[in-house]
Amino acid sequence: MTQTLEGKVALVTGGSRGIGAAIARRLAEEGAAVAITYASSAEAAEGVAAELRDRGVEALAIRADAAKAEEVRALVPQVVKGLGRLDILVNNAGIFAGGPLAETEEADFDTTVAVNVKAVFLAARAAAEVLPEGGRIINIGSVFGQRAPVPGLGLYSMSKFAVAGFTKAWARDLAARKITVNAIQPGPIDTDLNPEDGDFGEILGPMIPLGHYGRPEDVANAAAFLASPGAAFVTGATLNIDGGFEA
Repeated sequence: MTQTLEGKVALVTGGSRGIGAAIARRLAEEGAAVAITYASSAEAAEGVAAELRDRGVEALAIRADAAKAEEVRALVPQVVKGLGRLDILVNNAGIFAGGPLAETEEADFDTTVAVNVKAVFLAARAAAEVLPEGGRIINIGSVFGQRAPVPGLGLYSMSKFAVAGFTKAWARDLAARKITVNAIQPGPIDTDLNPEDGDFGEILGPMIPLGHYGRPEDVANAAAFLASPGAAFVTGATLNIDGGFEA
């Protein structure tokens, strides 16, 4: 089978579990060497990296807390030093802080912006310095960056609207170098943090036309497409992977 990303190097932030781990595995299947980051789950991250190495893929697990700007700034140089180059950046690391406006603390705002907005900016800016012509930046947003269908999403929606805005603006900024910038906007995805059988599932499940939550692999397949040569003419796009949630 042809591996569309053979010889490429990908960085997936927040790659120790859930959607990030699925993306790392999928890009590795396509032949890419992969670096993943983690904030606290060292054992899980090293497990993903070891799994990829067992498949014959070069892989690194790097501790980089997305809430700490200095660690994000140091990330791309570490990847280039460890794997020789960088071709694909997947900005996946993120947090969810929910609650109604009156109960939202200023500290929640600061942390959400630091992780979901500033870290995306810092990683993309650093990547843009080293990405070759034809490089890829893939930002993982959310359908809640398109609308807020239930109460209590203020901070999270704000941050994911910012990701969508970054994506469109950076697509123009980097177009002359044939670097594409796109966003994947997942709907409800069955992960440890948002299980289909959890409290949110009872609320969001009935809103999905296909009748079930998505899987992390559904998002990973979209990332593999956007990273591939077949997506060379796709940039500035927001791709909903949501089972029709936004239909």
